[in-house]
Amino acid sequence: MPKTIRVLAFPNVQLLDVTGPLQVFASANDIARQKGLPPPYAPTVIASGGGAVMSSAGLALLAEPLAGEASDTLIIAGGWGVYAAADDASLVAWVREHGTQCRRVSSVCTGAFLLAASGWLDGRRVVTHWTRCEQLAQMHPRLRVEPNPIFINDGPVWTSAGVTAGIDLALAMVEEDLGRTMALEVARQLVVFLKRPGGQSQFSVTLSLQKEGSRFDDLHAWISENLTKDLGIPSLALQAGMSERSFVRHYRTDTGQTPARAIELIRVETARRLLGDTGLPIKRVAMQCGFGSEETLRRSFLRAMGVTPQAYRERFSVSAQADPVMP
Repeated sequence: MPKTIRVLAFPNVQLLDVTGPLQVFASANDIARQKGLPPPYAPTVIASGGGAVMSSAGLALLAEPLAGEASDTLIIAGGWGVYAAADDASLVAWVREHGTQCRRVSSVCTGAFLLAASGWLDGRRVVTHWTRCEQLAQMHPRLRVEPNPIFINDGPVWTSAGVTAGIDLALAMVEEDLGRTMALEVARQLVVFLKRPGGQSQFSVTLSLQKEGSRFDDLHAWISENLTKDLGIPSLALQAGMSERSFVRHYRTDTGQTPARAIELIRVETARRLLGDTGLPIKRVAMQCGFGSEETLRRSFLRAMGVTPQAYRERFSVSAQADPVMP
């Protein structure tokens, strides 16, 4: 029997949060049919009351009513309408109850707010769109919100970051269900990466360190241009025009990071760009980013990205994607 995939929508839902994952499962069905195999998935859109559901993009979706029978996988989409959906006591109760009948429950982007309201995320590692992570953590203190990953799989519960991360989430589910070969075929048909590693940062490190009116924006730009120079506290404090003690205190308050950790992340981000856009040997990349050795780069990269520099290059470099990936 095909696995029932239900994507929960609501008024003012974000369109790609619904259609992105749906297309991944639909493409897996297409590939199976081409091989003379039965379709592995039965994907549908559901909504409270069923019928037409208007997305925030102005395109209506035709949804089935909320299901009474079990689903293999429940995916809750995000969008501006999720806050009203999370205040709908009957919908929250349905998610809470229906989740017990599912093998997997998941959310895309801000769909995590509705899933959190149902209690399914209590005590779990979760992620949502990076601009909403702090809000989610404040509203639901029992959650362990992580702002960086593209998606997180914590037992039977999956959550993902913003918009296109729903495609990564669905590809990871296909890989879990049907194996890497099928996931690769789906990715090729959709002309996307097989699967970005879940630990890949969903936004620029430099942007994440910036706050409105931050006194350290110029310093971060200077660090990015001087990664091979002495970046100890005395040098940073001098560049910032502050005493060392004042610099350390204010830097952590303003950015949420220690200077050492911020420098490591900026170096990793620069290495990421060089690994993807150039053919420089990894040892040379390490030196240009100020790591000093290839091993130091490897450890820092693995800690920040969840994959080694070599694995990242194989997945994301321009040369790795040079050949057409159409089926």
